[in-house]
Amino acid sequence: MVETYDAVVVGGGPAGATAADDLARRGRSVLLLDRAGRIKPCGGAIPPRAVRDFAIPDHLIVARIRSARIVAPSGKKVPMPIEGAGYVGMVQRESFDEWLRERAAGAGAERRTGRFERVSRDADGTAVVEFASPDGTVARVRARSVVGADGALSAVAKQCVPSTRKTPLVSAYHEIVRVPRDVPDYDGTRCDVVYDGKLSPDFYAWVFPHGDTASIGTGSARKGYAPREAVAALRDRVGLAGAETIRREGAPIPMRPHRRWDNGRDVVLAGDAAGVVAPASGEGIYYAMLGGRLAAEAVEGLLSTGDARALAGARRRFMKDHGRVFWILGVMQWFWYRSDWTRERFVKMCGDADVQRLTWESYMNKELVRSKPVAHVKIFFKDLAHLLGLARA
Repeated sequence: MVETYDAVVVGGGPAGATAADDLARRGRSVLLLDRAGRIKPCGGAIPPRAVRDFAIPDHLIVARIRSARIVAPSGKKVPMPIEGAGYVGMVQRESFDEWLRERAAGAGAERRTGRFERVSRDADGTAVVEFASPDGTVARVRARSVVGADGALSAVAKQCVPSTRKTPLVSAYHEIVRVPRDVPDYDGTRCDVVYDGKLSPDFYAWVFPHGDTASIGTGSARKGYAPREAVAALRDRVGLAGAETIRREGAPIPMRPHRRWDNGRDVVLAGDAAGVVAPASGEGIYYAMLGGRLAAEAVEGLLSTGDARALAGARRRFMKDHGRVFWILGVMQWFWYRSDWTRERFVKMCGDADVQRLTWESYMNKELVRSKPVAHVKIFFKDLAHLLGLARA
């Protein structure tokens, strides 16, 4: 006898765990399949919108960020404080992801450890998910629907939604280090974002506090790029070269939402597998959880009505609310990250009060701020001046 589930969710990160939790709470039978021991390299930032929308408890927030500091190739530092009592929460991915998986299990999802192999079909056309168990044996379960949330190199996507293969990727790498108490110029409530071609020719490097530890990382889409050497140089620059290294992690990050997230039948993608990492910033946790929720709603539509067209609703709804932001961020990354000359001017622009205010309001609430048209006009002309080189860096 082969077990049958309403949904098999492949991948137990924020997208998959959220999809499994939402579907289980709707009374659906859910199998959450995840590989053991893998932690994605991630700065770990979650905005207040994520805390509100997904009921993230305080004990998972290991640091509260009150400001960012943007660093130019020349070494110039521009502070970007968060106004009022707002903050950006920082989480440790190993404990954060596990808590999400346990929440899904508490809602009724069944957890299994294994590596996805493929989707086949039984005699009546129902999907059969095959996966390798930890002991090496191959297990099979039937699935009325499948959520592929297994990362940027998603095996589910490659087999079931092959158009995803053309999405550009950034190779991200970071090191989690234990921060000594006497490090000069280090602030556990501040994120440092470094724009320097020596550390990343087309992205950025970062130092993100995680309580008594910090994530120090970088990324690039360039072939031949050496991220370990770049992180070593950054650690030396910020006085953490001799700090204890707890672990090292690397993984690809997609930089553009895929044009299609479903197979038109019974499979839908979410999270990195759907390409929902914000260009320019590389932010993914909130968008992954939102993608997981939208995938769960699309699957519920499929299971309730039998109409496979419901699956396309996940991407359609995501792009309606966030497609414009992703497009703007993509253009910004394409132009401002292309050389140290443009990076220098970008950092200069980050010192503008209007830019800072609208940036934080948009980031914290995950929507474009439309209530201040005069500020947007001012930013447009300031941006144009920097773009044309009319403003001094």
